[in-house]
Amino acid sequence: MTNNRPENEGRTGPSRGGGERAQALGNGMVQARAGSGGAPGWRKSDRPLRVAIIGWAWLALQGREGSGYNLNCSELARGLALSGHEVVYLQSGMTFGAALTPGIVGAPRIRHREDWGGVRCFDLVNSPNLSPAFWNFSNMEREMRDERSAALVVRFLREHRIDVVHVHSQEGYGLDLIGAIRGAGIPVVVTLHNYWFVCPQVDLLYKEREVCLDYEGGKRCEDCLPRQDAARLRRARAIGDTLEYTLGFYRADVVRKAFYGLKPSLKSLLKGRISAKFRPRHGTPEAIADPELSRGFDIGTERADDPQTGLIDHGLKLEVAEEPQDYALAPEDANERMLGGVSRHLVVLNNYGRRRRAGVEALNAASLVTAPSDYLRRVHVAMGVPAERTRWVRLGQPHFDQIHRAAKRSPFYGERPWTPASRRPLRFCFMGTTRPNKGLEVLARAIPLLSREVRERCHISIHAAGLDWAFRKRLSLYPQVSVFGAYDLYQLISKAATGEYDVGILPHIWLENSPLVLLENLHAGRFVLCSRLGGPVDWIVEPGRSAEHPLGNGVLFRGGDEGALARLIERCVRGGVVIPSAQEVHAVSLSGLQSYPGHVAEVEGLYREVMGAERGAAAAKPEPGAASQDPLAAGV
Repeated sequence: MTNNRPENEGRTGPSRGGGERAQALGNGMVQARAGSGGAPGWRKSDRPLRVAIIGWAWLALQGREGSGYNLNCSELARGLALSGHEVVYLQSGMTFGAALTPGIVGAPRIRHREDWGGVRCFDLVNSPNLSPAFWNFSNMEREMRDERSAALVVRFLREHRIDVVHVHSQEGYGLDLIGAIRGAGIPVVVTLHNYWFVCPQVDLLYKEREVCLDYEGGKRCEDCLPRQDAARLRRARAIGDTLEYTLGFYRADVVRKAFYGLKPSLKSLLKGRISAKFRPRHGTPEAIADPELSRGFDIGTERADDPQTGLIDHGLKLEVAEEPQDYALAPEDANERMLGGVSRHLVVLNNYGRRRRAGVEALNAASLVTAPSDYLRRVHVAMGVPAERTRWVRLGQPHFDQIHRAAKRSPFYGERPWTPASRRPLRFCFMGTTRPNKGLEVLARAIPLLSREVRERCHISIHAAGLDWAFRKRLSLYPQVSVFGAYDLYQLISKAATGEYDVGILPHIWLENSPLVLLENLHAGRFVLCSRLGGPVDWIVEPGRSAEHPLGNGVLFRGGDEGALARLIERCVRGGVVIPSAQEVHAVSLSGLQSYPGHVAEVEGLYREVMGAERGAAAAKPEPGAASQDPLAAGV
């Protein structure tokens, strides 16, 4: 990450979420804010607060770094600033500097980076912990305690006279940070965006293939997470950031590419061998440029229709070397199994087990823990967080409001988008990322299971960035499937206004928190087919479950089961599931949806609530050495 990069310049570093929102909301979100077409009801606070927000991603990148987490964090920070509050943001785990750079040494320090959206942004430089979390898997001891950085952050908060701290992510920090801040007398609100506090993999997804219902006290984590040398990675980042600081981004990029291009050859030469770069490639494994070709993925493979099933044998079946299946099927009751019988989750066997206990203790040190879905909240309560100190806070985003208004302005708002008598096909749409946890592979495996009759009466569009050639080739055999790149905000608003698709598909295979794409679909008034895993169960009302709204707003199916998804698509196409209008979806979903100003106002109310509780506790606490007094007798 560059140290002096202009605000509008992108970054190519790692982004958890696989860049789910990388192109999705990137450039468009700069204009989609409360100050330009925001929802009505915006107000200035008559009692401004000094708020510090803590996270790991760069706010200016919004969804292009950190995916939905950073989009929520950045828009809340901007909304608080628009409300008149003084907001500072502290980022950690991304910026490192070597002693070669003037004024930067190896010790942690905090520096002002820039102002963005009315928010003053700062870096915690040279943290012992790296962000995002997948770089820090072998650094559990540092992740549990980082007293030096914690003391630095507390001093920073005191210097800025912060009233309340809002932790959106502790990646890049030690788990002792919350306790240190509370020890300084500053209230702390924690917002959960995932399962990082109880799972260093973040998603509670074992090897990104199956829901981890029992981590065996940390034993299972050992073969789940890749081993990284955190010290080596910190040094590598320090060299890169130092180059960018001294040479500028583009010159540093040239040096970086040259270095990595020469590195294999230099290593080989130093060992007294000729580099593999200069060896003849013929007849060697290195000669195969595309690994898929070695598995028989041949463009010219003959295809034939199975007369019994109507399926196409395209010869592009995905092969897995280690396991017979890519993804283990999540059990139907995975949600409830996670919530019950978790006492063994805190059995300590190793650093991963101790790290989970430290995460629960960190949350218990907070003044209040909020979650964007009730399910995410209940999982952490089951892990040991007191229920009375948790709260479900529904997300609000400026583009949610824009999508909602666009859908209501549509001339088709009150009309059913599709019936079996319609002459056009039923249009399904997947919008998301290629990360395994989002379940795109489940959808890809469900498509060949559809009968020819059903395929001819439906159309499936896929919007996801980073799709490789092999995946596109598999689906190119079906004319009813269209594959696009990532979707952006204005495309989504247009689709909502014009009704360019009828049903959204969310085939995720992990215990989702509060997926933005689900809320986007509901704000757009779109019926959804969604995995019965995690937070989406808080929003989905299935047909027949509500007497007032019998059509519901979606249908849940078994997560990871492509057969269940295929059968559900077939039910929709054959008329077994009635597709409601946008107005009907809004009617059943309205109680679970939040506006952007409403979300900011609710969070501000929580700040004042915890500040009042802290003041009350401080007033009730007797001074050291003083005898307790009757408040009435003391004239209070």
